[in-house]
Amino acid sequence: MGTLSTAPRSAAGDIATQPLLPRESPLPMAPGDLGQKRVSDRVPAPIATTMVWRRGLILLATAALTGAGGYEMYRVLEVGGVTVLEAMVLTLFLVLFAWVAFSFASAAAGFFVLLAHHPDGDAAAPGLELQPIASRTAMLLPTYNEDPHRLTARLRAIIESLEATSHGKLFDWFILSDSTDPDIWVAEEKALLALRQDVGTPRLYYRHRADNTARKSGNISEWITRFGGVYDFMIVLDADSLMSGQTIVRLVHAIETNPTAGLIQTLPMIVNARSLFSRVQQFAGRLYGPVIAAGVAWWHGSEGNYWGHNAIIRVRAFAETAALPQLRGRKPFGGHILSHDFVEAALMRRAGWGIYMLPTLGGSYEEVPPSLLDFAARDRRWCQGNLQHLAVVPARGLHWVSRLHFMVGIGAYLTAPLWLLFLLLGMLISLQARFVRPEYFPKGFSLFPTWPAQDPVLAIWVFGATMGMLLLPKLLSLILVWTRRSARLQFGGAFRVSAGVFVEIVLSALLAPVMMIFQSIAVIEILAGRDAGWQTQRRDDGTVERRELYRKYGIPTLCGVAMAASAYAVSLPLLLWMSPVIIGLLFAVPLGALTSLPAFGGQFATPEEREAPPVLRRANELSTSANTDIKPAMLELREDPALLAFHIAQLPPARAVRPDMIDANLAVGRAKVEASDTFELAAAHLSSREVFSILGNGVALSAVLQKR
Repeated sequence: MGTLSTAPRSAAGDIATQPLLPRESPLPMAPGDLGQKRVSDRVPAPIATTMVWRRGLILLATAALTGAGGYEMYRVLEVGGVTVLEAMVLTLFLVLFAWVAFSFASAAAGFFVLLAHHPDGDAAAPGLELQPIASRTAMLLPTYNEDPHRLTARLRAIIESLEATSHGKLFDWFILSDSTDPDIWVAEEKALLALRQDVGTPRLYYRHRADNTARKSGNISEWITRFGGVYDFMIVLDADSLMSGQTIVRLVHAIETNPTAGLIQTLPMIVNARSLFSRVQQFAGRLYGPVIAAGVAWWHGSEGNYWGHNAIIRVRAFAETAALPQLRGRKPFGGHILSHDFVEAALMRRAGWGIYMLPTLGGSYEEVPPSLLDFAARDRRWCQGNLQHLAVVPARGLHWVSRLHFMVGIGAYLTAPLWLLFLLLGMLISLQARFVRPEYFPKGFSLFPTWPAQDPVLAIWVFGATMGMLLLPKLLSLILVWTRRSARLQFGGAFRVSAGVFVEIVLSALLAPVMMIFQSIAVIEILAGRDAGWQTQRRDDGTVERRELYRKYGIPTLCGVAMAASAYAVSLPLLLWMSPVIIGLLFAVPLGALTSLPAFGGQFATPEEREAPPVLRRANELSTSANTDIKPAMLELREDPALLAFHIAQLPPARAVRPDMIDANLAVGRAKVEASDTFELAAAHLSSREVFSILGNGVALSAVLQKR
């Protein structure tokens, strides 16, 4: 790909003086080695002198709650002696209750942090003057088969917001495409040319990568090794990311003033939700997210985590320490690391760079999948990525908090099959008591019979305590809103936000068993060796076809039928006891259909919905007015000479091809072109992969376009 190449004059305006890409400034990234312990004298600046006390408090609270819950569960089961099945249930309960207790302790800490926090005195309050910055920052937007018009609409809103801060000249913008759809590839180029003309900046670049090695992490690494040498920092965005200019400048200032910071993460808020499912997620994230984020930031300190986007990163620190290795073995456990962000943060911290989070910064946004099925598809990929971390946990030299991050991520998915196993064992114990004749006098001498029984009253108390720990963080978030008048008004008043919490809890309780089945299936598939692949994520329409509803929700429904029949076979009280799980499974199909439908109105209103921030309002205006039609790639290039020149200028120079490296799609495509008499016939007979290969070859592309 030639550097400093230029495109000719387009119909939209003169872009001849604008370079396609900046001059290359390579920055090497040595292959990562999990077995090599990097020695560094660098120590990240702590956010407080009490970090040992804070972390000890979280772990002590988790241990104390788990011990108390485990003891009460033992009392439930020990009536008449603990059988093998009951011992298994107790073990599972201890593991699962520890998970709940850990999350509760962290959220409780976040509640008290925010309770003492005064937004008006925040150094990052929106009304305060921005501090001067001097560093050069690259804004990176990796994309994979996304809608290019909405992508550039969001990007334009960010650029305009940043230019309004008077610091815009310190930033360069890169769209890093991994798109494999040929029509989207060319549409991206066309949208980029239009965006260049609209914003009037020559520092907006586009690079398409035909080889998608290592997916997003490989995309970022390839940019660093070509262009990273001249930049101090990079801010990595996702295709659905949105950030205000003030937030970006404050992130740069924060990392400039902390020379030991390698990465600073924001808390993105969900916006633009349309379906019932996404609106519930948006409401929950906006209400509960700050409490959770404040809690983890309070005890993570300089050993935080990275969520893959809307974060600022020190480029040289990342290049020197965060190159990812390939894991040994075959997919899904081997190969390139999917959930790369956790690993990159851990490797940077291993080298002495601090990983921080600013939970109250604001001005950072993202979107969420529109339906439970879309969410589950993305979650399936995350599940595989987190389970891959089993091979990363033993890496030498990692900070113990980094290892804990990996274990928490792994546990987030392993708990689903563990909960399912816990429920099944509990039902098996009940079925055994109902249909298997008990041995009142086991072998050996015994003065008294052994009565198989549990304490039902105490069991209710244990169940209530577990549910209370699950729900209390949500209620604490609600209390924070109640105690602050401005927050109450932003959510539509105390009554409306309270009603929203109640409905969210009910819907989440109904959907949780379905998600438990989906995650359990995902874990089983991964353990069986099935790779998740790399699918394009839907952003807008959550509507699901009836056939897909029955096919995807069929297994959860059958699980609900089996559980209901088994519980009823024992007793009606057991059926009622299991009803919170059974109802969600039995009604999985209608719930899936209902939650995927559009849902507008004020039931789940959020502050960003009631009064949209300027950057969000601008992005939505541009997205609404954008022409989202995507024409066939060949037709677009044939009709627009400027676009064709821009496309060809980006192609890598032709190289000698070894016989074992021949592109079969290109060879077949060229043969079809030669056999066709007209352009229309040639374009009609080419498959998508053949078009993609031809687009990457200037000679073959010219041959197609020269057809009459």
